[in-house]
Amino acid sequence: MPKILIVLAERRLYFYKNGRIMKSYPIAIGKPSTPTPTGIYYVVNKVINPGGILGTRWMGLSIPSTGGPYGIHGTSMPWSIGQAVSNGCIRMYNHDIEEIFPHVPIGTTVEIIAGGPADPSCPTGHKRPYIVQPGDTLWGIARRFDLSLADLIAANDLPNPDLIYPGQLIYLPDCIQYSFSPALV
Repeated sequence: MPKILIVLAERRLYFYKNGRIMKSYPIAIGKPSTPTPTGIYYVVNKVINPGGILGTRWMGLSIPSTGGPYGIHGTSMPWSIGQAVSNGCIRMYNHDIEEIFPHVPIGTTVEIIAGGPADPSCPTGHKRPYIVQPGDTLWGIARRFDLSLADLIAANDLPNPDLIYPGQLIYLPDCIQYSFSPALV
């Protein structure tokens, strides 16, 4: 069964299948006054064309709430992707949620973690996967994750760091292991 990992600090959603990252997507998350809750949840319902600000797809989550449901959904406000602006939901570009929607059955595990910058006292050699997105450069990736360009190049043993391509798997050197909790793997 597929799994979804959401890393709030990165504002990214990682889509896993058979224990491997298939793709990652930029997202919008909850604003400080209505943050996206961390924890382990499940997809409880799915709706095509839910209407309004929810974009073209909705995947409801099992997050307990008194103020309304939480979910992963498209958006009528694509400018919001990459921002902390929602009421706690996870927003995706409509074309991105349309891509994964058919591959996410009800019951799929969704783990939401805070994430954050690497611990400077971290032992070397720890790496986490990252899927290169359209428009990415190594310099841009290094800046986004607060890494040195030299460390990023060294972690990937890249013969020509100017030649990266969308869909390529590279590794980010740090101590944060973005993978599912051991009980979920």
